[in-house]
Amino acid sequence: MMMKAVGFSRHGGPEVLEQLELPIPEPKAREVRIKVKAVALNHLDVWTRKGWPGLKLQMPHVLGADIAGVVDAVGAEVTDVALGLEVLVNPGLSCGACERCLKGEDNLCRSYGIFGEHVSGGYAEYVCVPRQNLLPKPKGMPFAEAACLPLTFLTAWTMLVRRALLQPGETVLIQAGGSGVGSAGIQIAKLLGATVITTASTEAKLSQAKKLGADHLINYATHDFVEEVKRLTQKKGVDVVFEHVGGKTFEKSIACLPRGGRLVTCGASSGNEVQLNLTILFYKRISLLGSTMGSKGDLFRILQLVEEGKLKPVLDRTLPLAKAAEAHELLSNRQSFGNVVLTP
Repeated sequence: MMMKAVGFSRHGGPEVLEQLELPIPEPKAREVRIKVKAVALNHLDVWTRKGWPGLKLQMPHVLGADIAGVVDAVGAEVTDVALGLEVLVNPGLSCGACERCLKGEDNLCRSYGIFGEHVSGGYAEYVCVPRQNLLPKPKGMPFAEAACLPLTFLTAWTMLVRRALLQPGETVLIQAGGSGVGSAGIQIAKLLGATVITTASTEAKLSQAKKLGADHLINYATHDFVEEVKRLTQKKGVDVVFEHVGGKTFEKSIACLPRGGRLVTCGASSGNEVQLNLTILFYKRISLLGSTMGSKGDLFRILQLVEEGKLKPVLDRTLPLAKAAEAHELLSNRQSFGNVVLTP
């Protein structure tokens, strides 16, 4: 039995993505097989497709971390999951036995991996995942919307709640609020009681960011965001900068911080080489915080907040799986607000 998938056999631009016919996977003893209904794109897909030094993948490689679907088969040792159950996939993979995993810090496990990056993911009709990676899909939520939740919201939650320790009454600058992680960050920051300043490249995106709760809007294509932050804060600066853009914004993001400010970053979509003035760093006692994904356990709390209507997925559009290259172009050219989702 074969299934349709989209993957690549060499690194490069969107043109390397190709339609594949692959064997339908069989679940191992502690795995479940999911019939994929929707898979959301992330910048991780773009980076993995392009490749980086030291990345070794089994080719052809299938992308896709944010998966929503229906349980189709279970392994011999899985006894508590019913066929037909509507689920989300927690994208993080870890050993489950080391000190970090047992402390609830599984994203710090030495063997940590992510679906679609380290192993094949959800750009396919079926995917097998460990039982512990299953999450209940929010009741009544369409699969395409549900697929927007796991990676982006877990990443943003970890950045603001676990790493930056954002507090009520503080001010946070969310860079690129029109991205998947940025739109999640706006909502989480407001939930925590912070004042949110966000940037975007168009007035349309800023309007959508306002609807998500952003208090102040900066069009970085027409205004210097550092000067705007100074104006909006009466030159005080922001307590926290939520960074994931990298090269084009990093140095100026630091300039938005006062003494004791914190910058937390999870990505470098515009480049990973930055300049850093160490004198400013130690003189102003700035904290630079790296963040990647988060604990599996935190996603249960995030989904509870989604069920309560306090957080919501941001779906830009859906495209058929065969148009994965087009979806990558949309993401790379910043032509979407929130997540682009593929449906097999």
